[in-house]
Amino acid sequence: MSKWLYKGKTAQGKEVAGEVEASNKGDAEVLLRKKRIRAMSIKRKPMDWKINIGGGVPLKVMARFTRQFSAMTSAGLPLIQCLDILSEQTEHEVLKQAIMQVATDIQGGGTLADSLSKHKKIFSELYCQMIAAGEAGGILDTILLRLAEYQEKADALRRKIKGAMTYPVIVAIVAMAAVAILMVFVVPIFANMFQEGNAKLPLPTRIVMGISEFIRGWILAIIAGIGLALFSLFRYNKTDKGKLKIDQILLNTPVLGDLERKSCISRFTRTLGTLLNSGVSIIDALQVTAKTSGNKVLEIGIYKTLESISGGQTIADPLKATGVFPPMVIQMIAVGERTGGLSEMLIKISDFYDDEVDAAVEALTSMIEPLVIVVLGSIIGGVLVAMYLPMFEMAGTVG
Repeated sequence: MSKWLYKGKTAQGKEVAGEVEASNKGDAEVLLRKKRIRAMSIKRKPMDWKINIGGGVPLKVMARFTRQFSAMTSAGLPLIQCLDILSEQTEHEVLKQAIMQVATDIQGGGTLADSLSKHKKIFSELYCQMIAAGEAGGILDTILLRLAEYQEKADALRRKIKGAMTYPVIVAIVAMAAVAILMVFVVPIFANMFQEGNAKLPLPTRIVMGISEFIRGWILAIIAGIGLALFSLFRYNKTDKGKLKIDQILLNTPVLGDLERKSCISRFTRTLGTLLNSGVSIIDALQVTAKTSGNKVLEIGIYKTLESISGGQTIADPLKATGVFPPMVIQMIAVGERTGGLSEMLIKISDFYDDEVDAAVEALTSMIEPLVIVVLGSIIGGVLVAMYLPMFEMAGTVG
């Protein structure tokens, strides 16, 4: 199948442009006629050699697009006109092409939700489910506004967690680089000097020199081993069993586990609450929430909750069995179920845990800073003391 660029006119006489997939030019013309577009020009799309890693769109860009879409639909602009304006003003090329294709599909008789669902790397299942609910209920502008608010909150949460994780990773890399420089370049200078003196070296000095010699002799193998270990861990995390095991360890890790737990609760409650508040059924909402949970332990718990609901039970008990949710959250969800205000209760929980994530990030940062100073200072200080010990002994002997 090839891609064909076209220019044409709709039945209303409006000029449109876009692309279609077809085996040849004739098939492309047939597809356009089915969409009620009279083709004025059709040409094969040139091969695009630009590499697009992932194929997605940043959440911040999607939130801006959704908020603008909501503003235009609430102002009463026709759907096609909204999409045309959005495609012209967006600077993200992947999103621009997707919007143009969505507009073309709608002109051909498709719904907005179905047209968006053809671009799964850009518009998530949650996005499409909410749009479908908005179209069915005639409240598309309201749903788009809720989606924009959800994406903005989700982006803020992601940036908080990324910021908390970035700091210790950078510090660890700097610490490893500092120790490597000491061992590879500084320690050998002292070692050559000590060897020329033929003096008996203290045990700490000999240990440091031995480590330095090992690192210099096997540095390529060490780097390769670290790379292989990281790659193996990455591949293991891609399997269901590996992801479950790593997530279980992460949830039970001091400080980091607290941050992961609170971020999972915030993400779960906001996603489920937003879907329910938009008119999506509880079954569909839980299925979407399970796929976007970000934690395998929680995902398994959500699927168990689905089975529980199918059997006529509540969602609170299966969630309690996951061990992720504290008693307060379980009680609030149970109250929300009994009073019929589950979606509002979930949003309140997510707002509360957004603040809790902030507190967890501050706790993690405040713990890491002194810990890094102690560890890095101990390593570098230990190496320097070990190198100066023979000098101190020599000075004492001379004295």
